[in-house]
Amino acid sequence: MPSDKPIVGIDLGGTNMQIGVVPGGAGADKTKLLGRSRSKTKADQGLEAVLDRIAQTTHDACEDGGLRLEDVRGVGIGAPGAINPITGTVLQAPNLQWTNTPLAKMLEDRLKVPVIVDNDVNSAAWGEYKAGAGRGCTEMIAAWIGTGIGGGLVLRGELYYGHFMTAGELGHMQVLPSNPPGNRSVEHNCSRTAIVEDISRMVRSNHDSMIYQLAGDNADRIKSKVVAKAYADGDALTRTVVDHAADLLGAQLAGIVTLLALQRIVIGGGLAEAMGEDIVGAVRRSVRARVFPEKLREVEVVCSELLDDAGLIGAALLAEQRLDATD
Repeated sequence: MPSDKPIVGIDLGGTNMQIGVVPGGAGADKTKLLGRSRSKTKADQGLEAVLDRIAQTTHDACEDGGLRLEDVRGVGIGAPGAINPITGTVLQAPNLQWTNTPLAKMLEDRLKVPVIVDNDVNSAAWGEYKAGAGRGCTEMIAAWIGTGIGGGLVLRGELYYGHFMTAGELGHMQVLPSNPPGNRSVEHNCSRTAIVEDISRMVRSNHDSMIYQLAGDNADRIKSKVVAKAYADGDALTRTVVDHAADLLGAQLAGIVTLLALQRIVIGGGLAEAMGEDIVGAVRRSVRARVFPEKLREVEVVCSELLDDAGLIGAALLAEQRLDATD
């Protein structure tokens, strides 16, 4: 039976975790968080330490909203990598170095409330579909550009998982199969990580760029905001590298749109949040130049509306939906 109790949403990344308490009930504004908290993931400390940190940060988010964990209905968590959402198992998460990890059960043992697990970009896609830039359509793909590249598909108004329950792994599709190993996939060529590596390599080859000045001559500080600033300020090298990555990503998305005749593409993730229309527009031009038939040039390519909160809101909404179905 549907409940008005709030739901905790967790967006778990390889570097950071963000946790928010989302209002429950059909009429609630899911974008108005009741409480929130965040912390570093510190995956290098091992699985148990990460789970303990998730539990503590969840308690912190509830406390921020004047709640106890006992006051919430359940927890939804979006985790990176291939997930079996039925069993709540992380099948393979390279960023966390997890394999066949029963995340739902392990968190339920710590939190003592129901836990629903899904892929992080599936969660973000669902959040955008229900409460953000995906509203009003029934067929869409979310493409998240950050440390890696993630994807999530909504078909006929439902998240699409496929027979093996892992659909949406956009970043691991091969975009340049003739490249050397380790440089063939969408993620290897189009992520923020790949863009920074390409810029750094070309700077070392004596190409001019202001990006190191913006980053204080420290490559580790070339984050999304620095790339966005260099691009907006007209840095030629940054523009060349980013536009190339956006063109490759658009080519891959154009193939998916041609295959499935999707209505909308939502672009999100740290780099898209920082760059906005600069990168979304480049992806849009690439997609529309390559789709077939010409009617598909009407596909909408838009930026995330929920931005940093898409994953945690979507995780909470997925948890609420599944708990409604089982109560």
